[in-house]
Amino acid sequence: MARILVHSATGPENPTRAALALLIARTAVEEGHEVQVFLAGDGVHLADGDRAAETNGLGTGAVSEHLAALHEAGLTVYLSGMSSKARGIEGGVGFELAPPQKLVELAVWAETTLTY
Repeated sequence: MARILVHSATGPENPTRAALALLIARTAVEEGHEVQVFLAGDGVHLADGDRAAETNGLGTGAVSEHLAALHEAGLTVYLSGMSSKARGIEGGVGFELAPPQKLVELAVWAETTLTY
């Protein structure tokens, strides 16, 4: 199985693309791959339960359902600490604020990095 990093800076402003990133991460987890997810930029808004519930992609599903599946699988979703601070996002259950070094660490770890 592969080690896959899904890195997204897309948030509710583009619901189809935001949901696609999480759909791909969810699919990879369900197929047994090792997956890490790092949200940056406007993507950190998806850590807000209300914003996630309102974000549904056209043909890519519901962000809240994808996040729930990732959390059920035991995955921690990393949030850019700098992006989160700038947007007033504090993280929460299943999310961890992380510095830029964490993204570098995950990129080096991954065999494949998908960006959205």
